[in-house]
Amino acid sequence: MTRVLDTSLSLLIPGLIIFHLVVAPYTKVEESFNIQATHDVLVYGTPTQDIHKRLANSYDHFDFPGAVPRTFIGPVLLAGLIQPLVALLGFEHAQTLARAVLGLFNAFAILRFKANLGRAYGSSVARWYALFQASQFHVIFYASRTLPNMFAFGLTTLAYACLVPAPTSKRALPRQRLAISLFVCAAIIFRSEVAILLATNALYLLIAPMMPLQKIIPPFVISVIAALLISVPVDSYFWQKPLWPELWGFYYNVVLGSSSNWGVSPWHWYFTSALPRLLMNPMVFVSLAVALRQPATRKGGARLLVYPNVLYVVIYCLQPHKETRFIFYVVPPLTAAAALGANFIFTRRSKNAMYALCSVALVLSIPASLVGSTAMLLISSLNYPGGEALAYLRAYVAVDDATRATAGGAATEVSSSGQMVPVHADVLACMTGVTLFGTTTGAAAGIGALPSLHAPSHPGAQTGSGGDMAAEHGRGVLVALDKTEDRIKLRDPRFWHLFDYVIVEDPQKVVGAKWDEIGIVEGYAGIEVLRPGSVTPTDKSVRGPVVGRGKLVNDIRDRIRGLTGGWWVGPRMQPRLHILKRIKAAKPIKSVAS
Repeated sequence: MTRVLDTSLSLLIPGLIIFHLVVAPYTKVEESFNIQATHDVLVYGTPTQDIHKRLANSYDHFDFPGAVPRTFIGPVLLAGLIQPLVALLGFEHAQTLARAVLGLFNAFAILRFKANLGRAYGSSVARWYALFQASQFHVIFYASRTLPNMFAFGLTTLAYACLVPAPTSKRALPRQRLAISLFVCAAIIFRSEVAILLATNALYLLIAPMMPLQKIIPPFVISVIAALLISVPVDSYFWQKPLWPELWGFYYNVVLGSSSNWGVSPWHWYFTSALPRLLMNPMVFVSLAVALRQPATRKGGARLLVYPNVLYVVIYCLQPHKETRFIFYVVPPLTAAAALGANFIFTRRSKNAMYALCSVALVLSIPASLVGSTAMLLISSLNYPGGEALAYLRAYVAVDDATRATAGGAATEVSSSGQMVPVHADVLACMTGVTLFGTTTGAAAGIGALPSLHAPSHPGAQTGSGGDMAAEHGRGVLVALDKTEDRIKLRDPRFWHLFDYVIVEDPQKVVGAKWDEIGIVEGYAGIEVLRPGSVTPTDKSVRGPVVGRGKLVNDIRDRIRGLTGGWWVGPRMQPRLHILKRIKAAKPIKSVAS
């Protein structure tokens, strides 16, 4: 029975990560570089001749480099791992596969941490850890998202797994050396702030004392050299200049203080806002307090799991610009410390009423947190109008072309790879889910051998970041995606004549030509309470059909109001993006059902 329970808990972590991926399959701007870079490596490969010209003509980061350069190590690994899967399952699943691979790597790291907790502190502690971790929202939701932090997260979690006390002292030192190396690689390659995490954990190992300085220095030096030998050549190749991305990012964000351009928060924000949301379950904090108060759990492992990681957060509070993702790394160890406290409480539930009451609260808190996490997932899935708009547009174009072909009309201009449609997407669309992966519906014809649309073979492909990979010969819809942000160009009426379709936040800014609004994508705008007799608030600018999840939410709201006599408590949706079709001589085709 216990084996079945442990297996079920182990499967729960990757299962929930994949479930979150399926429910919220699109990406946001913070994930943009890595997902676009994965696409480019997968599609265009790594040229060995005319390198600068070929990279500049095809890779997205030459047109949209971002505030600071980022490493290509993660995208190269993802592209290499998913290449055979894409060939087998089809390119339309490529983005999902890339995210799934990252999510499963992070799940593996969490499960390795769980396994080492079980060996060190007992299987009951490992079970409590799995239950706490699975019922939290942020780590599970972001585990498959291509943030630089989530590439580092797996490495730091594996490092924590190595720092958990080993069964024998003979195995402790090699594991501690490996932990140092993993922290170093995460800091050098993916996120420079992990260097602070390395410093706080190394300091604890020295003071505890668990590892002498002379044992820390060799793995540190070797790992620094190895990580630099990986990052600098690879990233210098892709960026076509000598580059260590994380050094550049550290200089830009910390030395110059430029990260403050994205907002600042009070010094205590991580403790008063971020950590309570990350750990989520109130009983986690109760269990943490117990773990640190009781000598058996404090000396047995709570100090190792809590002190260096809280110190990391304290130090990071000095940085004015704060984001929850910057402290994702401390969630597994703090949750593990809470598991020690929860196990201490639960094993004493028969001793007195206080332990019994706390045990009941612990057990009930898990499903309650899971329900809350699921609600947060459903709400979060409504925040990707760009991805929904592009998916709807692909379906619309496929129906449009099929209808015209059936009617004997002229088909859309096609390349050797399939139907090609010029589309402009504005900044909001690109920030909320439009990616190069989303510009084709067909199966891949052969990775590395597919044509680039960056060359102006079609009017819609001559500006912005150029095009995307093609579908299999004669199949699929290929969107020649334009992401132009130049305000002068956007005010030129001739610019808009280049496109058959546009996805924009404000249709009034689309000047020139005539346009038919074929769809409106709504996004989450808070929680609303409607009483019987209340009129559903609707933006007067809504002229076309609401499509995607906005339509689904509206349908659910109307059904529930019909059952409750007019009451509704749920998401309030508002128009975020408009999908416009340029009116030509042919009569517009009716929109596809969403």
